[in-house]
Parts: sequence; C-alpha cells; structure tokens
Amino acid sequence: MPVIMMRIDIISAVPELLVSPLNTSILKRAQDKGKVTIEINNLRNYAFDKHKQIDDKPFGGGPGMILKPEPFFECIEKLMRERKYDHIIFTTPKGKIFDQKFANKLSLAENIIIIAGHYKGIDDRVREYFATDEISIGNFVLTGGELPALIIIDAVVRLIPGVLNDSEAALDDSFQDGLIVEAPHYTRPAEYRGMKVPDVLLSGNDKEIKKWKNEKSKSLTEKWREYNNQRS
Repeated sequence: MPVIMMRIDIISAVPELLVSPLNTSILKRAQDKGKVTIEINNLRNYAFDKHKQIDDKPFGGGPGMILKPEPFFECIEKLMRERKYDHIIFTTPKGKIFDQKFANKLSLAENIIIIAGHYKGIDDRVREYFATDEISIGNFVLTGGELPALIIIDAVVRLIPGVLNDSEAALDDSFQDGLIVEAPHYTRPAEYRGMKVPDVLLSGNDKEIKKWKNEKSKSLTEKWREYNNQRS
C-alpha cells in the first residue's frame, strides 16, 4: 500500500460540487499515486435533528440563511480526535488573499481541514474557535466556499513531490520567484497563420534563450503590476 503524504478534509454543505473536480486530472493522479488523500465531509451527516437541518435565520435579521455551528463543531472535533491538523482553513472574502507563498507553505503540511461555507455564511463561532487561517481567493463574492477550496487544493497538491512529471514541473511556474510572470510559451509549428515563434527560441543557444525568457518575464511582470496598481 502507498504511504499517504498528505490528507485534506473538506467540510461542505453541498459536497456534490466537489466530487467531479477532485476525481479528474492531476488531483485524481495524485490520489491514485498515494501522494494525497482528499476526504469530503458532508455537513448534513453531523446535523442533530431528523430533518438534517444545517442552517437557520440570522440573529438580528437580514436576508439569507446562516450555517449552524453545531454540525461544524461535531465534524471538526471528530476529525481532530482522529489526527492532528496543521491547518484549519476558513474560506471567507474577509480573509488573507491566497498566494503562491502560502500554497508552498501548505504543501509541507501533513493534515489540513478546509471549511467551505455556503448560503449567506457560517456562524462566526466556528471561525473564532477553530480557524488557524482565514483565506480569500479574491475581492469578490461567490455562492459558497467550495470553489475556493478546490483552488487551494489544486494549487497545493501539484507542489507535492512526485505528483507532477518533469514536463509539468511546478518550480518553473509563475509566482514561484520574484519575477512572478513566466515568459510566453510556444510549440510546433514554428509558423502558424503568419505568426512566427521568436527566432531565439529556435536557435538552440541556451544562454540566449535563458536571457530572452528572463527579459520577457521581467517585462510582463512590470505590466502585470502596473495593471493591478491601476485597478486598486
């Protein structure tokens, strides 16, 4: 049996949103290789009443429904009795913006819980009591935390040694160094509809190719930063 290097538990009110992405492409390959195990914990399985109610109206009024604290406490405490978790991540628009640096940090963890909210939100006592990290994937609002959870998992799992093959190596990805944005990529044919691949990439001169990629990366990074500064 393969040795599992990492375990990720997702807690969700709508687990069906997670099944297909977690069983496709690199995430499926990582699980098949025994590099990671990803468990989806259905919040409704931890509801107290016979109707499996997991949400209720917010105190103080207002629109929408709030996910109740009891199912989260029951689920998380059960998981914590079974193993020690390095990170318990609360996905929220109010959290720290997720980036490559934090993905690298998470890739070194052994056990992670990701709490995915839904509906209007989660009773804040769950965040206050359990969360070690509060993470956002951007300054916008989604229907739930399932998509952010998938993004975090995808970014982290691909960094685990042995998940990617050489042609997909993560160390050369954008955001892995100070340049941030990679140089443009090209493949065959060398000319298509009048558009040609830069001559330097066809030259076979490794030194000049490396220089070109570095210069392009710097230029694209400057444009990326300028664009984002204008938006902020």
